[in-house]
Amino acid sequence: MSNKADKLVLIDGNSIVFRAFFALPPLTNSSGLQTNAIFGFTTMLLKVLEEEQPTHVLVAFDAGKVTFRHEGYADYKGGREKTPPELKEQFPVLKELLKAFSIEQFELAGYEADDIIGTLSLQAEAQGRDVVVVSGDKDLLQLASDRVTVLLTRKGVTEVERYSPTAIGERYGLTPTQIIDLKGLMGDTSDNIPGIPGVGEKTALKLLHEYGTVENVLSHVGEIKGKLGEKIVEHSDSARMSKQLATIFREVPLAHTVDDVTYKGYDSATLGTALRKLEFKSLVERLDLGGAEVTDAEDVEQAAAFEVVRVDVEGWSGLNDALPRAESIYVEAVGENPHQSEGVGVAVVAGDQVYTLPYALLKSDDAKPFIAWLGNPEAPKTGYDFHRTKLVLAWSGIAFEGQAFDAQMAAYVLDPTDTDLSLNGLLVKMGLSSISSDESVFGKGAKFQVPDANKLAEHIAAKADAIRRLKPSQSEKLEELGMHHLFYELEQPLSIVLAGMEKQGVSVQASALQDLGSQFERRIEEMMTTIHRLAGFEFNIGSPKQLGEVLFEKLGLPVIKKTKTGYSTDAEVLEKLEPYHEIVRQILQYRQLTKLQSTYIEGLLKEIRPESGKIHTYYRQTIAATGRLSSQYPNLQNIPIRMEEGRQIRKAFVPSEPGWRILAADYSQIELRVLAHISGDDGLKEAFVKGLDVHTKTAMDVFRVTADQVDSNMRRQAKAVNFGIVYGISDYGLSQNLNITRREAAEFIEQYFQAFPGVKRYMETVVEQARQDGYVTTLQGRRRYLAEIKASNFNLRSFAERTAMNTPIQGTAADIIKLAMLRMNEAIRDRGLKSRMLLQVHDELVFEVPEEELAVMEKLVPDVMASALQLDVPLVADVSVGANWYEAK
Repeated sequence: MSNKADKLVLIDGNSIVFRAFFALPPLTNSSGLQTNAIFGFTTMLLKVLEEEQPTHVLVAFDAGKVTFRHEGYADYKGGREKTPPELKEQFPVLKELLKAFSIEQFELAGYEADDIIGTLSLQAEAQGRDVVVVSGDKDLLQLASDRVTVLLTRKGVTEVERYSPTAIGERYGLTPTQIIDLKGLMGDTSDNIPGIPGVGEKTALKLLHEYGTVENVLSHVGEIKGKLGEKIVEHSDSARMSKQLATIFREVPLAHTVDDVTYKGYDSATLGTALRKLEFKSLVERLDLGGAEVTDAEDVEQAAAFEVVRVDVEGWSGLNDALPRAESIYVEAVGENPHQSEGVGVAVVAGDQVYTLPYALLKSDDAKPFIAWLGNPEAPKTGYDFHRTKLVLAWSGIAFEGQAFDAQMAAYVLDPTDTDLSLNGLLVKMGLSSISSDESVFGKGAKFQVPDANKLAEHIAAKADAIRRLKPSQSEKLEELGMHHLFYELEQPLSIVLAGMEKQGVSVQASALQDLGSQFERRIEEMMTTIHRLAGFEFNIGSPKQLGEVLFEKLGLPVIKKTKTGYSTDAEVLEKLEPYHEIVRQILQYRQLTKLQSTYIEGLLKEIRPESGKIHTYYRQTIAATGRLSSQYPNLQNIPIRMEEGRQIRKAFVPSEPGWRILAADYSQIELRVLAHISGDDGLKEAFVKGLDVHTKTAMDVFRVTADQVDSNMRRQAKAVNFGIVYGISDYGLSQNLNITRREAAEFIEQYFQAFPGVKRYMETVVEQARQDGYVTTLQGRRRYLAEIKASNFNLRSFAERTAMNTPIQGTAADIIKLAMLRMNEAIRDRGLKSRMLLQVHDELVFEVPEEELAVMEKLVPDVMASALQLDVPLVADVSVGANWYEAK
């Protein structure tokens, strides 16, 4: 007999994953894997675990396309489109994550997840256990009983409605078993269950309220008059079959029982590692899983003992004497944004002694020799995250030079797909003994507090010593893998350039943003008035429910897509509805403006430092696996420029000196030029060498027309496939971009490869090489490891193959603009120019330039950018100048 407190949670895996994929916006980690379905599923799972406190948990999945239902009806689920590859590749990753949760998962060939859930829920009921079924599919309501509660996802994946037999009766006026009859009569388009044509939910409910079952409806069909009666007679066999198809089979021959799905919780270290790999930082923080992984003591090389010498107790003489022998340095600061971080302490390793001092001591007169050493470029330093260190010290008025070896940067260069570059994470991976985590020493979030002086000294000393211990193996690995150049001549010097740009900042006129915000507010008010006038009454435009009622019930627009909660009014739906009614265009513009107002106008105003009138962004150099920089605090790379209102925001970005100008230089189609070079395709190379419009050239070759026959739609399609190929686009992705069928998209991609055989040949070759080597490289030697390139799982392998195709292109483009930044920094310095490099935004560099240097810079910038890396096709940078960033585009 079971314990009365036992509770079994059964989750319909496929249903929840599909719902999450289509409900959540695309979410991609630095490895390029789309993770929105996994994230949505995981947030739902955590909510269920927290609220239900189950003793047993199982996630059931469909095992394949063919089930026993196909034996009686070959077209069962026949109308469904293929699962998008962007979703397919998430399934195996999710299943690995479930293992990290210590949650069992079942699937069985010939049966659906519903059948597994039905069988186990029946088994659990018989044992006197309580059961909670979680799904997005109304079919599972048939399982509800005194012991079985069904949770149906209502909005997104985390909002659910609880259904007991009583709740089903209140909602539908039916018993749980009559849900099967409901499907028998009305069918289900998503499963291609036919039902009786023309009978919807309203009619089906009316029939069941009167007759109870499909069989009774059919036996009393003579009482049903008119066309409805005729339809029932004509499609009686379809109704019987549909009811049978909708019936969950509860006698699946499972090799497992309820006792096999006991849930005792997860191992924090295992789950923390899995979530960090997926880059679900919010979930790691929510579950307090920030600690390092656990490693067997026998596998760990223990650190040599060292003596902690506290400068605040022992005085400065020991540290000053030890500086020529310094092996590593670490600066501790509180806060993620280095522009606002508060220094806590500094530690310097010299031999078997580690000297520590509270950060406040740097302001004392006795600190002058040490501060001089910090700013001495001839004093080589080994450290961790020099980019951040330089910024933290700079905001304290302290120069930091002599960066010789950055352990964090070395780890990133060695493996840019590694999502845990913390000191502890690096120590564990190197087989070295780890140190106390920051959270165990300082607390977390709002609880963050500086510990007592002894504990602080010991912790930062251990960090400085960890850096010293990491360097030898990292140095050796950089040499062994041929990454010496990438590390010493590109990434590490760039971090110094970036820190200088960020500390310099970019001037932003608050008044210009405020004026623009006022304009947006007036236009938003006007749009609200127009939308309400077109609707005929006032309603909450931000409410999907009210908006759906206006569009589809009041105005009678065609229903494009429905969700479990009603009409879908997402952007994709509204774009398809735009030709039908003026109100839709107004709603789309209203949404765009309200987002611009809240995210960019109000968001940027908060980031302007009042003392300088500048915004200081922070370029994360060790995030993206492709080598791209990521802007934060605020993200200046995401200011929308595809719409005029978004571009207007750039008007607020102005020179910091009177009479100066903003100069912007943007690489022209850099990734396509890299593709032309790497693939060696003659057609692509010809387009760039001759200075042709590459999208027109592509349209000519794909559609087999002359240049004058290429219309705007052909060019638009060619452009989409050109850039799609660079990102390894699938037929699903291209069909969404162009609003065409997947078959048409697949044909388009095939035509592209016929027109550009060199591109296809490159993609086949690079995948095969990746299979042999286990990684791909950029032209500069940047590696990206692809562990799944030989995976037996098709979806994982396909994702790795697409990554192999696009990483050398995207990564080389990222390397090129980084090289250009280094060369421009050198050129400005060597020529003694006053001009300053302010921003890097994707393929664009932004400068502020005094009037007298404009002529020089207008020639210098494109020349330097064009010569950053020698390709078989010319690199071209388009330059423009203006009084603000908007005018310079």
